[in-house]
Amino acid sequence: MKINEIFAAIEGETSLTGFPMLFVRFTGCPLRCSYCDTVYAYEEGKETTIPELIEIIEKNELKIVHLTGGEPLAQKELPELMTRILEKNRQIVIETGGSMDIAPFIRDKVRIMLDIKTPGSEMSHRNLLSNIPLMREKTDEFKFTLCHRKDYDWAVNFISKHNLREKGCVINFSPVTPGLSPATLAEWILKDRLAVRLNCQIHRFIWPDRDRGV
Repeated sequence: MKINEIFAAIEGETSLTGFPMLFVRFTGCPLRCSYCDTVYAYEEGKETTIPELIEIIEKNELKIVHLTGGEPLAQKELPELMTRILEKNRQIVIETGGSMDIAPFIRDKVRIMLDIKTPGSEMSHRNLLSNIPLMREKTDEFKFTLCHRKDYDWAVNFISKHNLREKGCVINFSPVTPGLSPATLAEWILKDRLAVRLNCQIHRFIWPDRDRGV
């Protein structure tokens, strides 16, 4: 498995905001989002075996392991790694770009954070809609990253069209930074009385000068 970086940090998004976790960032992604803030993970990385990863996880006392990228689901050995991590009494968060099938990765003590790509990302045509029925109530979460008002309107329509509220999953709206002001997005959400959660990437406030390891 090719690993870009491993680091301990505070979760900055979703309903788990504020929790300390061990982040494992994989190299490689099939998408090329216009706003990607981890382009260094497209190619950079080091080949690492599953036993080596488990040793690192065991030495770390954090009980939540966040698998991100790049695209973690593109790793062929990910199911085996997940099994080994769960055997070590850890919980897993998987952050996925939403273009690959999540079915093989749905397990107890595993939370799926599924991106729904908006037109502003230039990758909305890659959304794998068959993932939506697989999302679990009160466990998995949807995430929309918004570049502008057109993305917001598109996301509101998508939520209605695909009955996302009926899924019982948290729905997260994140403003692209820099770009869409969090205050502006908050005003839109309040005006529409929209039942979504505003993400503001608190790790960017905690470590504003870091580009990696957060």
